[in-house]
Amino acid sequence: MFVQLKESYDVLVVGAGPVGLFLAAELRRGGVDVAVLEREPAPVPQIKAGSIGPTSAELFDQRGLVDRFPQPDLTRFLPAAQSGAQEQRRPVGHFAGLWSLRGAPGLRTAPIIAAQYEVEMVLAEYAAGLGVTVARGYTVTGLVDHGPTVRVTAARAGGETEVAARFVVGADGGRSAVRRLAGFGFDGTAATITGRQALVRLAEPHALERGWHRTGHGMIVYGPDPRRVLTAEFDGPPTDRESPLTREEIENSLRRVSGTDVTVTELLTGTRWTDNTRKADDYRRGSVLLAGDAAHVHPPFGGQGLDLGFQDAANLGWKLAATVAGTAPDGLLDTYHDERGPAAAAVLDNTRAQVALMRPDPQTSALRDLFADLLVYDDANAHVSRLMAGTGNPYPTESAHPEAGRPAADRAVGDERLYALLRTPGALLLDATPDGAAQRVAEGWAGRVRVVEGPENLLVRPDGVVAWGGPDLDGLADALTRWFGAPARRPSTVG
Repeated sequence: MFVQLKESYDVLVVGAGPVGLFLAAELRRGGVDVAVLEREPAPVPQIKAGSIGPTSAELFDQRGLVDRFPQPDLTRFLPAAQSGAQEQRRPVGHFAGLWSLRGAPGLRTAPIIAAQYEVEMVLAEYAAGLGVTVARGYTVTGLVDHGPTVRVTAARAGGETEVAARFVVGADGGRSAVRRLAGFGFDGTAATITGRQALVRLAEPHALERGWHRTGHGMIVYGPDPRRVLTAEFDGPPTDRESPLTREEIENSLRRVSGTDVTVTELLTGTRWTDNTRKADDYRRGSVLLAGDAAHVHPPFGGQGLDLGFQDAANLGWKLAATVAGTAPDGLLDTYHDERGPAAAAVLDNTRAQVALMRPDPQTSALRDLFADLLVYDDANAHVSRLMAGTGNPYPTESAHPEAGRPAADRAVGDERLYALLRTPGALLLDATPDGAAQRVAEGWAGRVRVVEGPENLLVRPDGVVAWGGPDLDGLADALTRWFGAPARRPSTVG
């Protein structure tokens, strides 16, 4: 359906994939007038990511979205716990196909198993319910940042359209037009492998063994969706990234890697991927910003790309909304890159390491055996699990609280859960003082920070990240000022 755009918006998001839609929804929650421009005239079913990791699943819980995803039975896909081990030590994740990760400490929300097109459908409905304008069939061809406004030129059937916005965010994928037009650097390492991922119908579904398997010719994944297959071959990058994946190509790849005469009767959808690994040199240039794959690309292991993008969107959404509203402290928008850039760099490094651990040669086999032995130890397992969950590197913070700079763990707050309280837009301060002293400190931020009586003193940002916490109130006023601007009046002192 054709959507007539207005002449100007507060924010234009380019790209109506999962990250762009989630970012637009976050902006609408913050009261921003936002539109999304999408090149494709209609949603395109894409296989791509197959899951949402636990950190982003917690974020989705904070937005009331988890129940919109029915969860499949994974018991046939995950390996059983080792003999004599307790059930809670069953592996819940993998590193380079080594299904040994027992989950990052503190994370209690299960991953969401859903194909990217399913995630996109849920988020499209969610964003529409918040009043987000999504204009399809618009290809961005020009972008000029004039300072106060950015002018975007977009081609569509019947001509060109020019739209102005105070800010533009490129969430338009690894080949981002916004990134190119705005002149962002995008350095990294070039592709060395060829990956293929598809939804298929097999003549004999039992011809392939479920799960991850490293063979003498590469890596193959089958499931948990009985139609989903993925292969990685280590004989160089694809010779052709542009032409569509064919039934014959995915069938031949499955046969080479698995060593079976599997027959693909129908290709439903498919794509190629590589270990091309790059990151933007900055996530902001003036009034233009990047999020998701437009800011970073890497191999699709562990669903980390989609998780990175959702965390980008949550981090940027409230900061950009505060900037548009005029309540943001100086430099708030710059903390987006300061926080998310290192998070992406860590994922790029761990996916490079995973590719190295998948190579089909004897040296790599020895290294995998050693790595698997190390993952038996709880500390090593927890460290790698945190890396995969995106909680291994907390954001910079001056608070000594153990959760500071990390996503807040869910907990009971009176008769409610913390995550349920975070479904109301804005920051949240839990006040555990017997006389309401924390609330008095926060009075100058009324309308920006909501105060609720809680089991401990804790300041949670709109993206679910802990900004401050402690048994006394030292540092609370500073944290409120740092993240939410100057108080409307001088905060009360304690004692």
